[in-house]
Amino acid sequence: MLDVGGPLDRPQSDAKLDRYVAAFEHYGFTRWAIENHEGEFLGYTGIMHSRPAHPLGSHADIGWRLVRSAWGHGYATEAAAAALRDAFTRCGLKEVIAYTAPDNLRSQAVMARLCLRRDPSRDFSEPLGDRLWRGLVWVATQSR
Repeated sequence: MLDVGGPLDRPQSDAKLDRYVAAFEHYGFTRWAIENHEGEFLGYTGIMHSRPAHPLGSHADIGWRLVRSAWGHGYATEAAAAALRDAFTRCGLKEVIAYTAPDNLRSQAVMARLCLRRDPSRDFSEPLGDRLWRGLVWVATQSR
């Protein structure tokens, strides 16, 4: 979470969950909780519609966040692959983008394992607190 401003407090987390519920009601897709076989919460993944005034305009993006103990076990790749299948089959999306900070090599590795195509022409920057956040962009298409 360091590359996006750090962990959320409870009100911020609750507001984020409310946005996810509203997104599902409006678009039919959203982020999903990830649990292991024992039912332990590991994080989330899924497709979201972009927020208003995003630097890339209107789009669907895939993202994931996992607790540190879940890193390196393939959970992000497995869950994100399922989310992409759902986006292209049930939801009928034609394109889903992913973006991350240049130093987030773990997320870039997940994007590579998902066979997303790097698209530097869509890289963007936007203010985040008192600094400028830079996003590197990858693309998944229905025919990937």
